[in-house]
Amino acid sequence: MRLSHFHLHTSKETPAEAEIISHKLMLKAGMIRKLAAGLYTWSPLGLRVLRKVERAVREEMNAAGAIEVLMPAVQPKELWEETGRWEKFGGQLLKIKDRKEAWYCFGPTHEEVITDFARNELASYKQLPVNFYQIQTKFRDEIRPRFGVMRAREFLMKDAYSFHVTDADLGREYQNMYDTYGRIFTRLGLKFRAVFADTGAIGGSASHEFHVLADSGEDAIAFSDGSDYAANVELAEAVSPGPRAAASEDLRKVDTPTQKTCEDVAALMGIALTRTVKSIAIVGSDADGKPQFALALVRGDHAINEIKLSKLAGLAEYRLATEAEIVEHLGAQPGFLGPVKPAKTIRVIADRSVAAMADFVVGANENGYHLAGVNWGRDLAEPNEVADIRNAVAGDPSPDGQGRLGIARGIEVGHVFQLGRKYAEAMKLTVLDDTGKATTPAMGCYGIGVSRIVAAAIEQNHDDAGIAWPEAMAPWQAVVCVINPKNDPAVAEAALALYQDLVKAGVDAALDDRGLRPGAMFADIELIGVPHRVVVSERGLAAGSFEYRHRRASEAENLDRAAVLARIGGLSQ
Repeated sequence: MRLSHFHLHTSKETPAEAEIISHKLMLKAGMIRKLAAGLYTWSPLGLRVLRKVERAVREEMNAAGAIEVLMPAVQPKELWEETGRWEKFGGQLLKIKDRKEAWYCFGPTHEEVITDFARNELASYKQLPVNFYQIQTKFRDEIRPRFGVMRAREFLMKDAYSFHVTDADLGREYQNMYDTYGRIFTRLGLKFRAVFADTGAIGGSASHEFHVLADSGEDAIAFSDGSDYAANVELAEAVSPGPRAAASEDLRKVDTPTQKTCEDVAALMGIALTRTVKSIAIVGSDADGKPQFALALVRGDHAINEIKLSKLAGLAEYRLATEAEIVEHLGAQPGFLGPVKPAKTIRVIADRSVAAMADFVVGANENGYHLAGVNWGRDLAEPNEVADIRNAVAGDPSPDGQGRLGIARGIEVGHVFQLGRKYAEAMKLTVLDDTGKATTPAMGCYGIGVSRIVAAAIEQNHDDAGIAWPEAMAPWQAVVCVINPKNDPAVAEAALALYQDLVKAGVDAALDDRGLRPGAMFADIELIGVPHRVVVSERGLAAGSFEYRHRRASEAENLDRAAVLARIGGLSQ
């Protein structure tokens, strides 16, 4: 590829609309151009990178035994009504009408479509197991699209769906896909971690997320320093701290006229934040489905975990209580709340760490006051229930009993689910088993954000000069740069010959014959992240050498032709 014949349009300016480094560098490198909010055109340069990711995903999926299909992006309403997701999926589902006033959606995922395909194509256990996958455009109407292609409304995704007669066979394919994802991300040169995860809106019985590790990641990952345990903070278990200590303080009332947060109360009293308890007023449902006021208690330095809380009985669709409801039930304004003498109709849920506390501080349910030296059993009734309802934090014991947890940031690029029979049952998919009896297959679902991987890789691989691609993702593995080709035809000839030799050796190479000044040319090549740069110049030819520099090296080297070919030509092996 001659760059003089290629559309390469870089920029020196930092785009004002870009918030994270991948968005900034993709715009500066000219990889993407914004069309509308969350919608991007991929330039020829960006598409080269995207296709390399796509190729790695496709080849590894094929090698794992999956079969490629291509399903429509636009899906009829009727399929989504069968599973109940037409209304439940929420605002991310872009709904459209055709000229006949029939409703459709632009697919954010394809569980309904693949299940419909399967119920028309699969009739016998002899056709199972089978795993269908596609690489295709998806659309989710994000309320606030941002971060470029990291959180775009339209994106490229690989989604796969497997069908099995038995749960054991589903487990086998789940492990196969888990291993395949590991090979994909390793092949792409990414530092990643697989973590236990919540099944979310997709549903299912088991789930793992694959995260590219990056400081800018939106997700927090808890991992053990003594084992392979890792989980999304949303799911990571916060284990009980141990038995409760005996009371050693008297109960006392503390004047806190303006102190409404645990931080302010702890500062006023000169105590550690860990000795305070935060009371969150919520409204869930009782056993009869009627609204029930509740207090969720976590330690002052901890954060409530909404997903864990929503999994408790009656709290699947809980909400925060209004100020009027709080005053009605507790007689105080927010900021002074506590589980002290609550009405019997109030449900008190204590996090494990709170249940183990002694001599702690809570709101007095009286405006302007808190209580100190509070102890369970003596000063207030034991909580209605004790549960893990907080986010795990660094330093917590690992749930597997090995080591302590650390917290890292990650960007989710893949997710695997054991769906079970949720969609198959809803859409009445059955096959005949080996006895001739109709049975409902179990399903698995396996997604990879192909376009998101591109941005995630940049977040992990960049420096002040620009992108520093892993070899497998770079738009070209090597670029031969020509200095002043018009001044000496021999320089242009030597550069062309070296470029052709690299191509013959199987290297994905480009020839920068645009005639730019060295500084501008080198800045472009560094910005777009090409791993290997070879400079051909009059001075070098006179000395019988080429200037070679790896993208991550601090200094260039002078190598002869054989050394250059050996150094870069080995990439194809």
